[in-house]
Amino acid sequence: MSGKVEVTIESYIESPEKLKSLYRRVLLVVSLSQIFGGAGLAAGITVGALLAQQMLGTDAYAGVPSALFTLGSAGAAFIVGKLSQRHGRRTGLSTGFIVGGLGAIGVVMAAIFNSVIMLFISLLIYGAGTATNLQARYAGTDLANDKQRATAISTTMLMTTFGAVLGPNLVELMGKVALSMGIPALAGPFLLSAAAFIVAGFVLFVMLRPDPLEIAKGIEAHKQQFAQEHQVQKTHPMGNKRGLAVGATVMVLTQIVMVAIMTMTPVHMKHHGHGLSEVGIVIGFHVGAMYLPSLVTGILVDKVGRTAMSIAAGVTLLLAGLLAAFAPSDSMILLIVALSLLGLGWNFGLISGTAQIVDATEPSTRAKTQGKMDVFVALAGASGGALSGMVVANASYAALSLAGGLLSLLLIPVVIWSRREFE
Repeated sequence: MSGKVEVTIESYIESPEKLKSLYRRVLLVVSLSQIFGGAGLAAGITVGALLAQQMLGTDAYAGVPSALFTLGSAGAAFIVGKLSQRHGRRTGLSTGFIVGGLGAIGVVMAAIFNSVIMLFISLLIYGAGTATNLQARYAGTDLANDKQRATAISTTMLMTTFGAVLGPNLVELMGKVALSMGIPALAGPFLLSAAAFIVAGFVLFVMLRPDPLEIAKGIEAHKQQFAQEHQVQKTHPMGNKRGLAVGATVMVLTQIVMVAIMTMTPVHMKHHGHGLSEVGIVIGFHVGAMYLPSLVTGILVDKVGRTAMSIAAGVTLLLAGLLAAFAPSDSMILLIVALSLLGLGWNFGLISGTAQIVDATEPSTRAKTQGKMDVFVALAGASGGALSGMVVANASYAALSLAGGLLSLLLIPVVIWSRREFE
C-alpha cells in the first residue's frame, strides 16, 4: 500500500464524518452506473430468446441465449471478484461493464451475418455486463455498517430500475433504428445494451475514487492491528461459512425460478398472438418489480430480518408460478401480475441473500468470496434458462411455471434450519 493511500485511509479512520460522506458518495456513483447498467440488461432478457428462435428456427433452444449470457456472467463474476479483490472495485467493475458492452456489439454483428456460432460466443461475453451489474450492489456495502447493508444494497438496485424499465419499452423503437441501419430488428436492443454498458464502465472508472473496498480493507487492517496491540479478542462475522451457505442457497433458488419463467414468457406470449410491444410491456413490469421495491425491501431486511424476508421470497415466487401457470394465455393483465410477482420474489431473495453474504465476509476476502457466490447464482440462472426451453417444448409453459413455483418453497426449510442453527 503506497504512502499516499495510507494517509488517505488514516484520514477516514480519524474522521467518521468523512467516512460517512465517502459512503454516500460511493452510493451515488454506483447508483449512477446502475442506471446505465440496468438499460444494458434489457436486450438479453427481452429479445434474446426471440433472436435465437428466429436464427435457429425452433423453440427447443430458445432458452439457450439466457443460459449462455448467464453462464458467461458466472465466469465474469469470478473474474470481476478477483480483479476487485486485487485492484479495487473501480478496476473490477469498470472492466466488467466494458467487456459486456463489447459482447453486445458482437451479438449485433452475429445477427447481421446470421452466424449462430458468433451469436453464442457474443452472448457469453455479453454476460460480463450482467454479472457486473449484479456485482456492483456489493460496492455500496463496503463502507456500510451491519445496520445499513441491506439498505445500501437496495439503494443501488433501486437505481437500476430506471434503465431496466426503460430498456424493454425501447425494444420496438430500437428495432426500427436497427432496420434503418440494415440490421435485423431483434438485434436493435443490443445496440442500446452496448452503449449503456460501456457508459456504465466509464462512470465507475472516472468517478469511483477513492476506492471503497481499498478503504474498507485499510480500516479493517487498522482494527486488527489495534486488537493485536491491545490484546482484544477478534470477533468473527456472524454466520461465517453457514451464513455464506444460506445466503447462497437463497439467491440460487430465487435465480433459478425467476430466470426459467422469465426466459420463456416472451416465447409463450408470441405463440398466443401478442406483439413485440406487448412483450416489452410485460417484461418492463417484471424488471420494474425486480428493482423498484428495493429501497423498501432493504429497510425491511435490516429491520425485520434476513430470515423473514427469505421466507417472503419463497411465498411470493410460489404465487407467481401458480398465477403464470393457470392464467389464460391471452390475458395481458394476469401475465403482468404474474411476472411482477416473479420480479418481487426475486428482489426479496436477492437482497436478503446478499445481506447474509456480506454479514459473513470480511473486507480482506470480501470481493473474492462475493464473486464466487455470484458464480453459483449465475450457474443457477444458466441452468434455469437452458432447461426452460426444453420443459416448454416437451410439456408446456404452465408446467414450467408450476414447477418453478413449487421449487421456490425449498427456501422455507433452508432458512428455518439456519435460524435453528444460530439459536
